[in-house]
Amino acid sequence: MQQNEMGNSGWMMPAEWVRHAATWMVWPHNKELWESGWRVTLAQVQQDFAGVANAIARFEPVKMVVDPSAVASAKALCGPNIELIELAVNDSWCRDSGPSFVCHPQQGLAGVSWRFNAWGGKSAHDLDEGLARRALNHLGLPCFGTPLSNEGGAIHVDGEGTLITTESVLLNPNRNPGVTKAEMEEIFSRLLGVKKTIWLPGDPDYVTGDMTDGHVDGVCAFARPGVLLVDATRDQSSVYAEVARENRRALELVTDARGRKFEMIELFEASEAVDTEAEVFCASYTNFYIANDAIIMPAYGIAADNVAAQTLAQAFPGREVVPVRINHLAHGGGGVHCITQQQPAWPVEG
Repeated sequence: MQQNEMGNSGWMMPAEWVRHAATWMVWPHNKELWESGWRVTLAQVQQDFAGVANAIARFEPVKMVVDPSAVASAKALCGPNIELIELAVNDSWCRDSGPSFVCHPQQGLAGVSWRFNAWGGKSAHDLDEGLARRALNHLGLPCFGTPLSNEGGAIHVDGEGTLITTESVLLNPNRNPGVTKAEMEEIFSRLLGVKKTIWLPGDPDYVTGDMTDGHVDGVCAFARPGVLLVDATRDQSSVYAEVARENRRALELVTDARGRKFEMIELFEASEAVDTEAEVFCASYTNFYIANDAIIMPAYGIAADNVAAQTLAQAFPGREVVPVRINHLAHGGGGVHCITQQQPAWPVEG
C-alpha cells in the first residue's frame, strides 16, 4: 500500500487524556437513518447528543459539525458556548468519520483521514468519507491520507507507543481485503508513532449485532499506560460473555510497547438497561470519553450507573465523573466515545 509522503517520521497520536484544545462532534440530522431501524425518534437522539455536548462544554470547547439542514435544532439544544460548523454530512459518528489528530515535536498538529467506508459499506458515506479532511481544512491543519479503511473507534493508543485494535474490524474483508497485519502495523507506525500493535479478536462471529463489527472502544479503554478498563458482563452464560472472555484472554497474554503486563479493571456493562427488542443496544460503560478534568460517562438511569461511576472515579483520580443519559443514542449502537473526537492542545500537555 502506498502512503502519502509525511516528511520525517516523528508524528504520533497522543493519548486521550492529554489536554484538549476542543472536542469534535457531529449533530444527528438524518431522520431516516435513526428512525428506520433503531426504535427511537430523531428528537430523542438529538437530546442525548446535546446532553453529551453540553456536559463536555463545561470543561473544554466543543466544535459541533452541523448539516445545513439541521442548524435550527442544533441551535435550540446546544449551549451558546458550543461552536456550530456547517458542513454537509450523512451521519453523526465523529469518532469514526472525523480525523485522528497527531502531533510532531517540530511541526505541531495535523490529522489523519482514514478511508472511511461506513463500517464496511453498511450505510451512506459519500459525504462522511471526506469529513476528516474538511474538518482539518477548517482548522488550517495538514491532512495525511491513507488507503487503510479504519475508524477512530477501532483503535486505542496509550501515547507511549501501544495501539490496541480488533481483528474483526481491520481484518474484515469489508474493510481491507488482502492487506496483512504487518502492512497495517507499518501504517500505524508511520502515521501514529505506534511501536506495538495489540490484536484482540473483537467480535469475530458478530454475536453482538454491532454495526462496527467489534470496535475496541466497546471492549476496553486505557486509564493510563499499562492500565485498562475492560468491558465485563455478570451474565456468564450469554454469547457476549464468551466474546468478553476471549478479548480479556488476549490482553492477559500480551505486554505493551514498554514491556508491561496490563493491569485490568473490570467495568460491568449496563445489562439491565438493554432493550431486548432493539436490533442493537450499546450497554458498554467502557465507551466513556476523557475530557479535560472530567470523564463523560454513559448512563442509563439504573443502579449499575453508580457502580460504574465509582470504578471510573477510582481509575481517574482528580477527574470529575459526569454521567450523561444516552438511552436513545444506545439504540443506535453507540455511546459517548463513539460520538466524540478529541483535538489535542498544542504543545501537548499531560
